[in-house]
Amino acid sequence: MHDRIRHAGLLEKRMSAEAAAALIKPGMTVAMSGFTGAGYPKSVPQALAAQMETAHAAGSEFKIKILTGASTAPELDGVLAKAGGMELRLPYMSDPLLRKRINDGEIEYMDIHLSHVAQHTWFGFYGDINIAIIEVVGIREDGSLIPSSSVGNNKTWLDMADAVIIEVNQQQSAGLEGMHDVYYGTALPPFRKPIMLTQPEDRIGQPYLDVDISKIIAVVETNAPDRLSPFAEPDATSNQIADHLLDFLDGEIKTGRMTNKLLPLQSGVGNIANAVLAGLSRGGYRGLKAYTEVIQDGMLELIKDGTIAFASATSFSLSEAGIAEFNKHVDFFRERIVLRTQEISNHPELIRRLGCVALNGMIEADIYGNVNSTHVVGSHVMNGIGGSGDFARNGFLSVFMSPSVAKGGRISGIVPMASHVDHTEHDTMLLITEQGYADLRGLSPKQRARLITEKLAHPDYKPMLEDYFDRALRDSYGKHTPHLMGEALSWHQRYIETGDMRL
Repeated sequence: MHDRIRHAGLLEKRMSAEAAAALIKPGMTVAMSGFTGAGYPKSVPQALAAQMETAHAAGSEFKIKILTGASTAPELDGVLAKAGGMELRLPYMSDPLLRKRINDGEIEYMDIHLSHVAQHTWFGFYGDINIAIIEVVGIREDGSLIPSSSVGNNKTWLDMADAVIIEVNQQQSAGLEGMHDVYYGTALPPFRKPIMLTQPEDRIGQPYLDVDISKIIAVVETNAPDRLSPFAEPDATSNQIADHLLDFLDGEIKTGRMTNKLLPLQSGVGNIANAVLAGLSRGGYRGLKAYTEVIQDGMLELIKDGTIAFASATSFSLSEAGIAEFNKHVDFFRERIVLRTQEISNHPELIRRLGCVALNGMIEADIYGNVNSTHVVGSHVMNGIGGSGDFARNGFLSVFMSPSVAKGGRISGIVPMASHVDHTEHDTMLLITEQGYADLRGLSPKQRARLITEKLAHPDYKPMLEDYFDRALRDSYGKHTPHLMGEALSWHQRYIETGDMRL
């Protein structure tokens, strides 16, 4: 492991995960590395959870506030949620146990745009960061850090924390060194300057993370994999959604709004996203670029076959097979992938300048184009808004995709009124289900309602939507965005009461 810890002074700060965890006290705010199951600390959170459980068994309160880049894994979010050790969590999560405790009201959860986290920390909105726990590939002779499989908010955590614990993970590929671009040119208002990035492949920073060595209070050696998330093969519905997107893109090229190189792609996480990426390869696209947050297995394949020439992100999210593929060809991928801090990967100015095509999933959309991407039936949070808002609000094109029904047809993906709104009708340009796509650009609310119902709704729900809209046109208080306020959310209430929106 000494080849990974090349700073003599920091070799002396090695200790066990248990000893490092003991440095964390109740009531602290702890910032941890990690983004979509990659690059999170593996050992210290588990040791901390064990100490929390011991404290609780003895009748003592032991809770902390936790900030990360995005979701992590059972070894962090899962064990700390199980231990009852979280007072507050932000900005994104996906762990089932953590989700349950949030929805049961036992943990406070703050769901915010990923581009806001670093700057709001700098602004002092979240108070002091007492300790940062950061996973790295290694520590260099000068004390700078080789980032791991995600960058996320690590630069900010290292800069802002009073003290730092480093986990050096032997299992992370040494070949990651040189793949990162850490930008140190940010400043607080009113002293900000333009960020000089004009192409996804531009490098504007340095390959390493700086840290004040005097703040490092522990170095923990680990040897554990990231959360290895297997991805199901795209199903028929996902492939239909992908095909509709390809039809739309072909039309954009024919009109001259885009070339056959498209514009930099942002793709959310999941099986629909993977199906869309695979569809681009089938469609014959080559030499594309991506300016996104996460690189999944599907994007690795597109880089290998030339569909994507270069990808900028802040994190990987790979399956076991994807990690093996990456490690086998790490030199090849290092020339075609850059990992940035999330304040740059999700920066609104850069997204708008590059003209990103934002491709994201949703839970539901209403007939006017308002999109709910986070809450089932308006109150049960699933994961969080993530970076979808950063890209949808600022991209050249904002696309939201979902099957038209869920839960065996008991839930409609198209509803009269969204039960929770993450992306307003003003930010939504294209909606896609397996039924078709609706291009909402240049349309008024009533025009949108007719098109969304016609093109996107499942046949089981289309007559219900048509009936609602017809009656709203006649009876609503105003006729610009017609709604029957007494029943606009009645579909969701029926689901709560009967388990089926149709009954």
